[in-house]
Amino acid sequence: MRAFTCKRAVLEFYSNNTAKPLTSYKPYWAKRFGVAPMLPMSRAEMDVLGWDSCDIIIVSGDAYIDHPSFGAALIGRLLESQGFRVGIIAQPDWQSADPFKVLGKPNLYFGITAGNMDSMVNRYTADRKIRSDDAYTPGAAANKRPDRTVLVYSQRCREAFPDVPLVVGGIEASLRRIAHYDYWSDKVRRSILVDSKADILLYGNAERAIVELTHRMAKGEKLADITDIRGTAFMCKTVPDDFVEVASTQMDRPGRVDPYIDPYAMETPTGAACKTEGAPETAKVIQIQRSAKVPRDKQVVRLPAYELVSVNPVMYAHASRVLHLEANPGNARALIQQHGDREVWLNPPPIPLITKEMDYIFDLPYARKPHPAYGGAKIPAWEMIRFSVNIMRGCFGGCTFCSITEHEGRIIQNRSEQSILKEIEEIRDKVEGFTGIISDLGGPTANMYRLSCKSEDIEKNCRKLSCVYPGICENLNTDHSALVQLYRKARQIKGVKKVLIGSGLRYDLAVKSPEYVKELVQHHVGGYLKIAPEHSEENVLSKMMKPGMGAYDEFKAMFEKFSKEAGKEQYLIPYFIAAHPGTTDEDMLKLALWLKQNDFRLDQVQTFTPTPMAMATAMYHSGKNPLRKVTKSSEDVPIPKAGGVRRLHKAFIRYHDPANWPLLREALIRMGHEDLIGSSKKCLVPAYQPAVLGKVRQSDGSAFVPKKGKPKTMPKGFNQMKNPARPARKRG
Repeated sequence: MRAFTCKRAVLEFYSNNTAKPLTSYKPYWAKRFGVAPMLPMSRAEMDVLGWDSCDIIIVSGDAYIDHPSFGAALIGRLLESQGFRVGIIAQPDWQSADPFKVLGKPNLYFGITAGNMDSMVNRYTADRKIRSDDAYTPGAAANKRPDRTVLVYSQRCREAFPDVPLVVGGIEASLRRIAHYDYWSDKVRRSILVDSKADILLYGNAERAIVELTHRMAKGEKLADITDIRGTAFMCKTVPDDFVEVASTQMDRPGRVDPYIDPYAMETPTGAACKTEGAPETAKVIQIQRSAKVPRDKQVVRLPAYELVSVNPVMYAHASRVLHLEANPGNARALIQQHGDREVWLNPPPIPLITKEMDYIFDLPYARKPHPAYGGAKIPAWEMIRFSVNIMRGCFGGCTFCSITEHEGRIIQNRSEQSILKEIEEIRDKVEGFTGIISDLGGPTANMYRLSCKSEDIEKNCRKLSCVYPGICENLNTDHSALVQLYRKARQIKGVKKVLIGSGLRYDLAVKSPEYVKELVQHHVGGYLKIAPEHSEENVLSKMMKPGMGAYDEFKAMFEKFSKEAGKEQYLIPYFIAAHPGTTDEDMLKLALWLKQNDFRLDQVQTFTPTPMAMATAMYHSGKNPLRKVTKSSEDVPIPKAGGVRRLHKAFIRYHDPANWPLLREALIRMGHEDLIGSSKKCLVPAYQPAVLGKVRQSDGSAFVPKKGKPKTMPKGFNQMKNPARPARKRG
């Protein structure tokens, strides 16, 4: 447990936002051992390297693939480059502590991560059913990681070596750093830092934090005394004397919500904190007079306590909103949240990496393959990315259903053109099975490479939740010329036949650069291009913070024009989300009619999954809209929670599937749209049911049994449904 003292000037460098370069640290003495072909997973491998012990042991829920797309490998190689000996324990059997002892006792700490995905998202479907496979496991085998992996691994590491510090990180820890709604248990859980009993939590892109933390521990500094590193969270007893507390209700005081939704609205806070109805007596309600003279680096924002947000959904939504407003590294303040008699302290987000540092990380000597211990077993996640290149990080889209922004931040961190082209050459020369096709040059968003705010001062002071909603900010540079140049140079590399773009495309940005769209469509589309309108209706899109269909129509026209000029037959494959907060049955019906009108018959449908910390998850849990100030009387958001409703919304998107017709007929009758049942072109579903389709379910989940006398032939056009991902072509 940390106890702040007034003798320590914590966080003093936040005011100037400077950061020590990753390459400026003096290497640790163990650098003399050199670079390991693969980070060791056994004592035998350590013996070959001449190691008597590891300085850090990373415990991961994923298989160990020595590639920068996998967090354990990236952090491991980064620490190795700093001179530390790093071992990997990948997907250990968590039934006992013995598998956590295989590499011996680490000299500095255990680094614990669930892997590249939150373990609950990895193990369960959107319907809370356990998955039958795991893309991050050899052979796609299921059940190789426990639920809430970080908690279980932390417990086992404590059992193995009680005196070794625990450092938790990765996306599971990052998105659960404060009290958070957990969809799988349907309740608000405490910060993962509390339940894991870890010594410190690293959130977001943790390279800066992990390097500084490790060097300071190696010099003998106690982990309990390290409280001034950005991007970290830890437990403490009190607020230091030189900090001023600001109640979150002061800075975002509950009040009237205007009918027009402006997600950026921020009013000047006045007065003292409001007492919230329904707050348990144990909750700590603080009244603080805010002084405008106190610098932001000496302010700490007090979020509503866990005991309050766990029983009051409105205050949960408020806390979520405040956390997102304190996400810009240029102006974010520290946050604090009470959990019983303890406090979870979150330092401001890390300073983004500059291009030189990104190159340094991605140019490390990765083996670019799975560890030999897996004996050549197929690992789906590796197969998917083995011929792809990550060119950037971060996303300024701010989509409410996505957690990329909460984890990687809104400021784009770019690699240099030289580093990217070098990696393509390494794939060509080193990766087995390369046929000349680069499957992706991308990142969280394919076309945000080198896009940023035109003004550094504006960027540091901005508190907007998105740079592209409700429209593209006038201060955003949308010049795609650097990306166009990169594409052209990449496909000119000897031995490269084709460079595809597999990452999701932000088409509202793309249309600002017709040159980019032409380059993309004529040279980098392999017949299909994935884009994500997510929905067709404005009231749903406003809850997602996504652009309207006008931008889609504009991009579609450009896509078709440039495809025709190139003499290519290419298709757009749109993705949509079913059962997103704010969606009604009528909204889904309108989307289904839009899909039918545009001849889309989609096979893959994403049902909304409330992931920790996402703004849409706060909507789902509270029924309120955190894009504005949240009160009990503020805007109510319709939430499709019931299983039958979620199945129906998914069925609307897959209106062409006969298995969904009974459910859709039932819904259309209930909604007063019987005119959409029949054989005419305007109808959504036919009035009859084929009898040869196997599993057909009704809204209550029971099997549908066709009545005698109904046609037993397939409906007209069923041959097109064999490949529902391919849009049906218009005739004539």
